[in-house]
Amino acid sequence: MKSYIHARLGAQERVVLEALKRSTGRSESEIVRRGLHLVAEEERRQRSALDCAGPSAGRFKKGPRDLSSNPKHLEAFGS
Repeated sequence: MKSYIHARLGAQERVVLEALKRSTGRSESEIVRRGLHLVAEEERRQRSALDCAGPSAGRFKKGPRDLSSNPKHLEAFGS
């Protein structure tokens, strides 16, 4: 048995929904169901620290090796 929900959409969301209906040929319900699955999939996916660092990982070839453990590197930080 299917259940129904009601959602309030602002003007911008309504424009996006209408554009998706035109471009995909899908109904509002299909688009909302697909969006629900995409959000659930995104929430299940855990990101590692390397994923979060993205393209900046490994870019710095020089620098102090003790940057994260030596307090002298933080002396002027935040002042």
